[in-house]
Amino acid sequence: MSMQIPSSVQLLSPNQHRCLTVPFSRRPFDESILTALSQGTSSSPPRQRPFVAIDPSFVSLLTSDPKVLRLAKSDSGKSFAHEAGVWVAATNEVWFTSNLYSEDPKVDENTLKQVKVDISAVDINSDRVRQLYLPSVRNGNGACPYGKYVLVCDQGAGPDEPSQLTIVDPADPSRFEVLINNYHGRHFNSLNDVTVLPPPTSYSSGDSTLSEFSDNPMSTSLPRGSTIWFTDPTYGFEQSFRPAGQLPAMVYALDPHSGHIRAVADGFDHPNGICFSPDGKVCYVTDTGHIHGSGRLDPQRASTIYAFDVVWLGKPCNAGGPSLQNRRLFAFADTGVPDGIKCDVKGNVYAGCGDGIHVWNPYGTLIGKIILGAADDNMGAGCANFCFVPGGRLVCFAEDRIYLVEGLRFEGALLP
Repeated sequence: MSMQIPSSVQLLSPNQHRCLTVPFSRRPFDESILTALSQGTSSSPPRQRPFVAIDPSFVSLLTSDPKVLRLAKSDSGKSFAHEAGVWVAATNEVWFTSNLYSEDPKVDENTLKQVKVDISAVDINSDRVRQLYLPSVRNGNGACPYGKYVLVCDQGAGPDEPSQLTIVDPADPSRFEVLINNYHGRHFNSLNDVTVLPPPTSYSSGDSTLSEFSDNPMSTSLPRGSTIWFTDPTYGFEQSFRPAGQLPAMVYALDPHSGHIRAVADGFDHPNGICFSPDGKVCYVTDTGHIHGSGRLDPQRASTIYAFDVVWLGKPCNAGGPSLQNRRLFAFADTGVPDGIKCDVKGNVYAGCGDGIHVWNPYGTLIGKIILGAADDNMGAGCANFCFVPGGRLVCFAEDRIYLVEGLRFEGALLP
């Protein structure tokens, strides 16, 4: 029986571009293989069909009528929708952060910039965007659910406002707790993305003699054995709003109950997005070295997703959580950089890239793309980050616009 292809889906077999007609060229950061395929022809590929099935298995992830819709747009062109993406069920909203903008652009090269990041919420049903006032967060970036709360990466500002993880209560944003702001007395660079790994079903904490490191119930509201994983690239220094770093660009894990903090992976150019497979056995970390904080692009640097095995050592489980082992290259994004990253409940890996959302199966094979911008003649719109929301939907952040993807068969993994 032949496969039914929705009208918004186009098939793009890898055999169509194994050998291209010479000469061919494309920009690695913001053009896709669709650009190279259209050269020398009188018409472009049907980019009004934004779901690109590179493998037939991608079609099985979609319903019969998938769509990409524009949810919101900045009237001024401001990059108001850049990072984070946290579904807040109580208000039917998604929280997100803007890109950096300078409050005082006229500074000399030896002075740190005064920059600002806005944090906002978009209502999925009404398209209404409202700016949030979070006095506890200076320059937010990535974020994730933390039980009923939201955990935000604050990149910090200058030498006296450290980069830190801050828990915020969406029911009362004035209520917050700083979860961590240093590594044994050394400043983090500029924390970028964060996720929570639940404990395995076989978890046993043993007879711990360690007391809670905080009396605030927000930080210890997660089940024992939960660990917080976050990335720390050097973008703050490169973008001139943070001083020179005191640590390499690394990935960390924090036990919010004991307070144990561990560096768990290094050797990155710019570690960025982080997520786990649905069973919690694989950790994925993106490396966005292709783009320097100054905006300089170098296609010979990392646009990479690395995979690690998540290994719990011993029973009862050791304090601080599992380790990462067996590092391997999982995928290399062909367009732009893989920034934000998530898995669905089937283990497929989604990342925001230079032309939209790329999707790989658990073996690292690129099976499809969701090209953003077709909904409003904004082709080439990239996606720094995104989030799953209930009902088989994605909310995608494309700087001056927010897109809503509808018609996915599977929900996001490890959501509250």
